[in-house]
Amino acid sequence: MIGASNMACKFTDKVSVILNARKDIAKQKQIYSDLDKIITALQGRKKSAVRLTRNSKLFKTILKAIQDKKGEDIVSLDLKKIEEAVADFFIVCEANSNIQMKAIADNVIEQVELDCDEKPYHVEHGAHWTLVDYVNVVVHIFHSEQRKFYDLESLWEDAERQEHHDK
Repeated sequence: MIGASNMACKFTDKVSVILNARKDIAKQKQIYSDLDKIITALQGRKKSAVRLTRNSKLFKTILKAIQDKKGEDIVSLDLKKIEEAVADFFIVCEANSNIQMKAIADNVIEQVELDCDEKPYHVEHGAHWTLVDYVNVVVHIFHSEQRKFYDLESLWEDAERQEHHDK
């Protein structure tokens, strides 16, 4: 009896390992699909001839809109000195839930339209991230796990990085 019990346990363990591996593969496929959507959203558009600074109205409005909805770990990356960059700035932040992520994105879009009279060039929603593209400034809102995975700050490590804390 003990031998049969051990065999059943080993079989159950193997099945569990296989099922977990399948879940991991599905999760990786979703992440790669999300990354492909981000890249596709940013390709095929031209940079604006007008260059922005962190003092520009658009930049400040986006930061305030993120802060108003309690976006966390807000970082801006100044990409102007990087030839391959698709924008002047990336603004990256985290949200604790899909509801907060949507609230941040909606507030950015609403406040920029009210204060700067600009609509986004493109908006892309993933399962755990949102991208709001204003051509010169691209806003990336992530859940913390996805932010760590995509690691935009390391990908664009040549960019000047600045943290933005609530004021």
